[in-house]
Amino acid sequence: MILLDMRHILQPSKGDEDAEIEFELAYLASLTLRQRFQMMETKSRELRALLVKNGYKFTPRIIQRS
Repeated sequence: MILLDMRHILQPSKGDEDAEIEFELAYLASLTLRQRFQMMETKSRELRALLVKNGYKFTPRIIQRS
């Protein structure tokens, strides 16, 4: 695994999933609570935009089985 600069760019070795997971956990631990929520909101907006773009205007609803 190679970490370039402080911009958190990860170039993992092939098949080095453990190092990749450790990097992700260290990165998320370095964020403040506000930054984590902002990232979550940004990703939610991106997913919503992708759903609309691909013809799914509404998110799936939970249907109770009887």
